[in-house]
Amino acid sequence: MSVTSPLHVIIAVVILAVLTTVLLSVFQGAPRWSQLWAVVRGAVQLALISLILGTVITSYVWIAAALLVMFTVAWTTATRRIGWSARHAAVMGTAMAGGALTSLLVIFGSGAVEFSPRYLLALGGIIIGGSMTVATLSARGYRQSLADHWAEVEAWLALGATEAQAVRRIARLAVANALVPNTDQAKTTGLVTLPGAFVGAIFGGLSPLQAGQFQILVLAGLLATGSITAITVVTGLRRPLRRPE
Repeated sequence: MSVTSPLHVIIAVVILAVLTTVLLSVFQGAPRWSQLWAVVRGAVQLALISLILGTVITSYVWIAAALLVMFTVAWTTATRRIGWSARHAAVMGTAMAGGALTSLLVIFGSGAVEFSPRYLLALGGIIIGGSMTVATLSARGYRQSLADHWAEVEAWLALGATEAQAVRRIARLAVANALVPNTDQAKTTGLVTLPGAFVGAIFGGLSPLQAGQFQILVLAGLLATGSITAITVVTGLRRPLRRPE
């Protein structure tokens, strides 16, 4: 990929960020400056990580440290979305770590991708980001549905159902909804959009066939990670069963 100059990039980013801010401010669809701040923060973080990775991309130790930082930020962000507590932190951390590690072990353990710092960083970052999104969606969806249908849950409990039986429908719906983005991405890849991993692999020198193989690994990894994460989240949040505030 080539760009004309950093100035043109800055101009385009500023225009898009201002447009987003104005539209959401008029519609009152989000805090006034939240989107603009997200762009500024993302730009600063990308600049810093680009400088750092330029010197550590060949070191397993530094790549492991970078992935640990990524996971910590993702874990704390997802936990904060549902209200910080020791229990929530434990549930979200366990779910995200279990999902991400399982997928990465399968991908590298099967020999599908060379185990190297470069690929470990690329796949690790994508998988961790996916686990954060699914953990947030499943947790918030489950808690909201539980609060909305608490009378239904109490009715099941009054009839002698166990806690797991009382929330089974709500839990299944939360998991299904949390997986919609990853499922849609997998189903529409190549038809609606060209995913970033596919395009990045081509720009990195891989043939379209090799890039496609890499992308399908990413999609399968995201689906597996999401499934493990979402199921673990809703299972952890229902023990002990209580109505969300």
